[in-house]
Amino acid sequence: MSRTAQNYEFQQWWNKQRHSFLDSSDDNPPSSSAAASSSSSSSSLAVDLTSSPTATTKGHHTRSARQLSWLWLLRFHKLTASVAWLTDSSISLLRTANRRISNHHRSPSAYSSSSRLNKIIRIFLILVLLLLFLELLAYRRGWHFTPPSVESAEALVERLYAKWLEIRADYLAPPLQYLANVCIVLFLIQSLDRAVLMLGCFWIKFRKLKPIPPVSYAAPDVEAAENYYPMVLVQIPMCNEREVYQQSIAAVCIQDWPRERMLVQVLDDSDDPDTQVLIKGEVQKWQQKGVQIVYRHRFVRTGYKAGNLRSAMSCDYLKDYEFVAIFDADFQPAPDFLKKTIPYFKGNDELGLVQTRWAFVNKDENLLTRLQNINLSFHFEVEQQVNGIFINFFGFNGTAGVWRIKALEDCGGWLDRTTVEDMDVAVRAHLSGWKFIYLNDVKCLCELPESYAAYKKQQHRWHSGPMQLFRLCFVDVLRSKLSVGKKANLILLFFLLRKLILPFYSFTLFCIILPLTMFLPEAELPAWVVCYVPGLMSILNILPAPRSFPFIVPYLLFENTMSVTKFNAMISGLFRLGSSYEWIVTKKLGRSSEADLIVLAEKESSGIHRSSSESGLDNLNKLEASKKTVKRKRNRLYRKELSLAFILLTAAARSLLTAQGIHFYFLLFQGISFLVVGLDLIGEQVS
Repeated sequence: MSRTAQNYEFQQWWNKQRHSFLDSSDDNPPSSSAAASSSSSSSSLAVDLTSSPTATTKGHHTRSARQLSWLWLLRFHKLTASVAWLTDSSISLLRTANRRISNHHRSPSAYSSSSRLNKIIRIFLILVLLLLFLELLAYRRGWHFTPPSVESAEALVERLYAKWLEIRADYLAPPLQYLANVCIVLFLIQSLDRAVLMLGCFWIKFRKLKPIPPVSYAAPDVEAAENYYPMVLVQIPMCNEREVYQQSIAAVCIQDWPRERMLVQVLDDSDDPDTQVLIKGEVQKWQQKGVQIVYRHRFVRTGYKAGNLRSAMSCDYLKDYEFVAIFDADFQPAPDFLKKTIPYFKGNDELGLVQTRWAFVNKDENLLTRLQNINLSFHFEVEQQVNGIFINFFGFNGTAGVWRIKALEDCGGWLDRTTVEDMDVAVRAHLSGWKFIYLNDVKCLCELPESYAAYKKQQHRWHSGPMQLFRLCFVDVLRSKLSVGKKANLILLFFLLRKLILPFYSFTLFCIILPLTMFLPEAELPAWVVCYVPGLMSILNILPAPRSFPFIVPYLLFENTMSVTKFNAMISGLFRLGSSYEWIVTKKLGRSSEADLIVLAEKESSGIHRSSSESGLDNLNKLEASKKTVKRKRNRLYRKELSLAFILLTAAARSLLTAQGIHFYFLLFQGISFLVVGLDLIGEQVS
């Protein structure tokens, strides 16, 4: 349907509604009985007004003049209240924006990797503003309804606008429509992939499919413990994470596993001396309790997390250990974690990895953590579980997993060639023939980043690393001994569709092509692409977290907002641009669940020497003293998001001229979403 036909239908509908309203007012005057009884008693009128604004007499609705006055007064009151709320919210928003703009200090290093994309977006913003000005001028002159031709144009401006219409229709709209069609096809393929994954998840739930361990460590014979329990190494890599080191070390040290069969390595890459002292004190405290725990610190922090793990695995005293469990500094495994994961390795010599699910202690902290919980719930409940059941391969999540040390050695160990060392080692182990198991019912508590700055850095690393890895391992995948089906799954689905195509089409289609179609109306995006299919996909994504259904609209808008960060990271990783190899630790706040705090408090209160208590008090005093020198946090502005917000809002204003309901509302709310994120109004707010 063309835009002109839409305008005509809208005008017909408006005229029909106006005539029906006027006819109803003329056909239903105040009845004589109602007029006669209006002066009888005020109480009957009050009852009539409170029950309904209309009175029914012989099947006809009648309204008195006083009732109509009250009705319009109530509507006016609601209107003024809405206007007052909007005014107050706008003033508050402008004050916050003004404060953050005035306090914003640009960091050159923060923008080096995305300066090119930022410049392109700014040029695009200037272009759409000029096009909006041109369309408003044409609308004022009446050219919007009767487009002029070059031959019939008289004035110079009219002739230029007619020429612009020819260029737009003959040279600009066809390639834009072609690009839109390509993105629509990619969008449908990716949506089909999501639907297939969801069907696989439903099948797993229906058939109750799950891995079954061949043995159990419920109640072993004490005398047989020497051979019954394998030697397990537990590693906790960390770097300047003073907020979370205590709870992670404590959660690992209270594992229900024989102490002589478990060794804990605290791999500290901190460059802050105060943090090093605190972690050393915590390790010494648990050593005095009889736990086999060692502290390792590297003076040269090469290779980031991968280099830290590789250095720790080179120790000579690890030759007798068979398995290694890895936990990031903010993870808190349950005491029976090892007893629930190690049994799957018994009698399964081809098994190289057991991955468990993440559970979040702060998922309800703010809107940002709620939206992250939706994404990660789908990732673990659907993607990891389906791939683990049907393919025996998935990307290692970097933590809350147990590796067979032989599998790590067989695939070359930890490499620091990308920023996703966990995915790197998983792909190489898969190419070497090792199988993986995912346990959806074993959960490990952790934290979600609560500030948008930390979340954005995390997403940049997670989306630039896979493209680095894809360039490096593409030839190895083709040369591997995997079946053709597994090679196709690894290249087409794991890398191309889910890591490259997804951020490409989501940013290009909804942030570039859709605004352009408002200014180049010869190219169109159907309403089902803009609204219906994305809405359906959002419903599928939110099913693993059913409590989050009230946030389905913010989730859809936020995913499109994050597409600019993911697209920029994907491009920088694919072509090695900017700081794509920069490894930044995600900032955590050290939140813990109430149940964990109770358990740890009980453990702390039993069997603690006075010396360890004094050591903990000294460390606490040092921590409080060092907190005074911590750099002050502040909210900041994000220029790319703000520029895209003005682009989308400008396109929404242009769509008003053609009365496109769905496109207008999508552009309006998506522009507001970019504006909220650009002003850093989502996530943690620092006063």
